Amino acid sequence: MDDVIQIGDKVKIYLDAKFGENEGWHEGTVFKIDPYSEHRSFYWVELNAEAQALLQTKQISIFNPKNIQKIKV
Repeated sequence: MDDVIQIGDKVKIYLDAKFGENEGWHEGTVFKIDPYSEHRSFYWVELNAEAQALLQTKQISIFNPKNIQKIKV
């Protein structure tokens, strides 16, 4: 994660094999950041309409920095 992620940023998140057929990258917008430690935070992402329909949820939190990437515009 080279870029600093901030509230309002468009991001893509990776969901691993625990999510079965929904494994892969999904897009959304960061709406909240909860610090956990000096080096890590929970990134709360509101999923885009396509991801919401697929995953049957509107929001998700991402903790592992490898699983969130800022979308360059």
